[in-house]
Amino acid sequence: MSEKNRGKRTARERMAAERQKQQSRDRRRRGLIVGVSVVGVLGLAAVIGVIAANAGKDDGGESAGPVVVPSGARGKDSLAIPAGKESAGSTLTIWEDFRCPACKAFELAYRDTIHELTAAGQLKVEYHLATLIDGNMGGTGSREAANAAACAQDAGRFSPYHDVLYDNQPAEIDDAFADKDRLITLAGKVDGLDTPAFQECVRDGTHNAWVAKSNQAFKKGGFSGTPTVLLDGENIYQDGGMTPDKLKQRVAEANK
Repeated sequence: MSEKNRGKRTARERMAAERQKQQSRDRRRRGLIVGVSVVGVLGLAAVIGVIAANAGKDDGGESAGPVVVPSGARGKDSLAIPAGKESAGSTLTIWEDFRCPACKAFELAYRDTIHELTAAGQLKVEYHLATLIDGNMGGTGSREAANAAACAQDAGRFSPYHDVLYDNQPAEIDDAFADKDRLITLAGKVDGLDTPAFQECVRDGTHNAWVAKSNQAFKKGGFSGTPTVLLDGENIYQDGGMTPDKLKQRVAEANK
């Protein structure tokens, strides 16, 4: 097997392992909601209590207040942040959580290909933000990071800031993205983003209610976990052989 093919298989196996871990956590959380004891799963009653207390709060928290839609958001209820040209022949829909390790694995495997295809005008991407890990693990980092990404969208800097967040993703159990100062510091890695307007948007949680609405749409969608990635409506994880090269192939065919 060539080193290239071995690298692709390793990336697929890593993403599959991360998704399996997250799906297991989702099943444990649902078990808690219906009163099933899973004390033996985590081994710490205190941690179980935190998860149980937060299981019903993965709507983004602090959802009261007006829904402020990020600039340029589109789709049903304006919940999708777009990238790429509207005229592109294929659409990639991504449901993601900035605290989600499997989402980072997907990003590292497919990011360059996605950027290449969007730049070529062949692919448009619709990003939907969820707060699943806040609900599973406790904390607010998923929501705060999603709000900050929406603030970056207002400034026309969503894509580069999106990449910076994944490049600097903390461990899943570390709610470091709940620190708004950290999110603002990371904005310094994106040219032109760290402005007073961006800082105010992050500190005020301007888009928190929009993030909560997006997460509710994720839950109502019946998806199994994050990332959920749909190419022209078809879940790419249903094809065990999907690779960045195969994604290029399918997009090229759709653009003929």
